[in-house]
Amino acid sequence: MIAPAVGVPTVSRGVRLGYGVGSFCTATFGAVPGLLLLYYMTNFLAVPGWLAGIVVAAPKVWDLVINPLVGRWSDRTRSRLGPRRPWLLAGACTLPIMFYLVFAGPPLTGTPAAIYVGVCFMAAATAYALFEVPYKAMPAEMTEDYHERTSLLQWRIIFVGLATMISGVLAPTIVNSQGENGTLGSYRLMAVTIALIMFAAMLGSFFGTARAPMTAAPHADTGGLLRQFAAARSNPAFVWLLALSCTQQLAVATMLAAAPYFAAYTLGDPKATTTLFAVLVGPMLLTMPLWVRLAKRFDKRGAMILAGLLYGVGTASALATPVFGAVYAHAVLLLVGTGIAGVTLLQFSMLADVIATDAATTGQRRAGVFTGLWTAIESGVSAFGALIFGVIISLGGFIPSEPSTPVQQPDSAVTSVLIGQTAVPALIIFASVLMTLKYRLTDPTKAATSATTP
Repeated sequence: MIAPAVGVPTVSRGVRLGYGVGSFCTATFGAVPGLLLLYYMTNFLAVPGWLAGIVVAAPKVWDLVINPLVGRWSDRTRSRLGPRRPWLLAGACTLPIMFYLVFAGPPLTGTPAAIYVGVCFMAAATAYALFEVPYKAMPAEMTEDYHERTSLLQWRIIFVGLATMISGVLAPTIVNSQGENGTLGSYRLMAVTIALIMFAAMLGSFFGTARAPMTAAPHADTGGLLRQFAAARSNPAFVWLLALSCTQQLAVATMLAAAPYFAAYTLGDPKATTTLFAVLVGPMLLTMPLWVRLAKRFDKRGAMILAGLLYGVGTASALATPVFGAVYAHAVLLLVGTGIAGVTLLQFSMLADVIATDAATTGQRRAGVFTGLWTAIESGVSAFGALIFGVIISLGGFIPSEPSTPVQQPDSAVTSVLIGQTAVPALIIFASVLMTLKYRLTDPTKAATSATTP
């Protein structure tokens, strides 16, 4: 068992910035395909909505295998670079190439195009796992202080907001730079630009964390995949937090997939995707100090409930957009963005708490196991956001098309876009608020550090 720290370890600002810059990769890879890939396939490659949704979701099933493996490998890695950083470098050397190929395929349409995109997206997800899993494991090993983890991770979320702002605004801007709805060439230009941004961010995080303090718990012999699931299942707080996070991410992913359709068919302006994204992620840059203070004042669970309520109320209110117009839509999505900022920060901070508590209890290094399973299951569930939205618009009669043959969507399809952007995510996020009430891991200075649920 790890002895308690004599003093509160301090992570230097340089290391915090170096760690945070890696979020330019994690946020960008999550945002850009989630925002544009479904629309790219249905409106440029003539892939039916239901099939495009499957293509976005199916590669994530592979995450259930590769992410726990990467977590286990990083737990066992011993090198002069530390257990996690060699994997950051491996991801940096592979992900940008795979990401570019997703949007730079041969001239295919329909099912052949769907197969090509699906294979490339699976390869990109594999490369992403090499970086993401060890990256998420690092905060729990940098400090043993409950509140310093939140302070450390606010830098990451600030970078998440900045990266999401840049990618969410830059990517649609590049796509629309060669026409109102974009062209195949503009999608390729976007892909190479975003790939270079991710490459720079990943290298920056690799070098920026060279002096990161790390706890010295020995790695756990977790064995195969089934034993890793068993190890995670033995930690009730982890299981409950994972279920909570997956529910929240499902709501975010559904909204993300719906955003370009909402801009094009509800607001009547495809370029509004850029401003919608700006109001969604802007609060991540501005509200982090507020959420840190709220987490200290009401504990992390109380702050998470508040964030979920803001998110849900704002999303449900967006259902009235056809009545009140574009300005109203941007205003309520600003409220949604404030909620997302709090939810995102507190998710990562709570995960670091669970991992650190497990290490203190077992005396073993299992951060990679927990983050591997976390990222695999969370990304798999979030991928179903695109599938859910794809099914919704298919049921609404949405007609897939190519740029050379634009179509007029029926009223039922336009209505289905609105429902998929507002009502469905609102119901999901309100369910997560109820789930948050069951989370029990709190500040060890105020309560025992037990990871139990009712």
